[in-house]
Amino acid sequence: MTKYKLEYLWLDGYTPVPNLRGKTQIKEFDTYPALDELPMWGFDGSSTKQAEGRSSDCVLKPVSMFPDSTRKNGVLVMCEVMMPDGETPHPSNGRATILDDPGAWFGFEQEYFFYKDGRPIGFPDRGFPAPQGPYYTGVGYSNVGNIARQIVEEHLDLCLDAGINHEGINAEVAKGQWEFQIFGKGSKKAADEMWVARYLLQRLTEKYGIDIEYHCKPLGDTDWNGSGMHANFSTTYLREVGGKAYFEQLMTAFEDAREDHIAVYGPDNHLRLTGLHETQSIHSFSYGVADRGASIRVPHSFVKNDYRGYLEDRRPNSQGDPYQIASRILKTVASVPTS
Repeated sequence: MTKYKLEYLWLDGYTPVPNLRGKTQIKEFDTYPALDELPMWGFDGSSTKQAEGRSSDCVLKPVSMFPDSTRKNGVLVMCEVMMPDGETPHPSNGRATILDDPGAWFGFEQEYFFYKDGRPIGFPDRGFPAPQGPYYTGVGYSNVGNIARQIVEEHLDLCLDAGINHEGINAEVAKGQWEFQIFGKGSKKAADEMWVARYLLQRLTEKYGIDIEYHCKPLGDTDWNGSGMHANFSTTYLREVGGKAYFEQLMTAFEDAREDHIAVYGPDNHLRLTGLHETQSIHSFSYGVADRGASIRVPHSFVKNDYRGYLEDRRPNSQGDPYQIASRILKTVASVPTS
């Protein structure tokens, strides 16, 4: 028998943005455990805004698992939060009720800032560094410093070790800002992997004394870049059939559902979606081929392939919940008839 360190992860009850929580349980197994062998586990919901003190029990239900290469016999266990009966999803459990479809593919582009002492790393104690320009995909100490690349490379390895479908990294437009990309087939799978990737990044930066800032406009009303989480998406029909007429109907459906999308695309998005700096206004909807300022960017390859392939929704922000973003996109796509 081997003792495994099971790190149970879940989303708490904070709004509008939940926090990741985690605690470790030690269990013995003959071999590396399967998901259905992992037990449910209780926790004090009164400490996570998910219960009151007089009735504080909540239950964690394992829903996906990943190897944890930072620990001997370590396992990362993504969980849904359930009521004490272990069967009823907790009101904060948004994963349990989202639309899901293994034929729906999602690629999330997670932007974020490294922060230390209340400022992005690389910023001087007062004022600002040189203007944006050389930082995006930059190289060299003056552009990316001496710690950020080390962290993102370590994070990349941790994700790959965990079996997360991590697809790439790059320095972003603002100083101290970076991005990683996660791809998954199915709303729940893609979002599970994004949440676990976020957890691994935040846990990794503990040893460097650095925080991850996910706010979509942490530098406020300035010309410094905000952070998004662009959502690339496709469905089986969009990849295999598509067509211009279907695409135009789909864009009409997205325009009609604009407010519903914005409602789940992350808080404070009005600070980021200003209509400037390659964003469409939060109050408008547009689409265009290779247009980084549109709500939906249409790749050249999509048009050349008879309107088949994937599309990019550029409106979700860096604090958005990927469960809700993927589900909202899928709901709008499902509203358009395919015959």
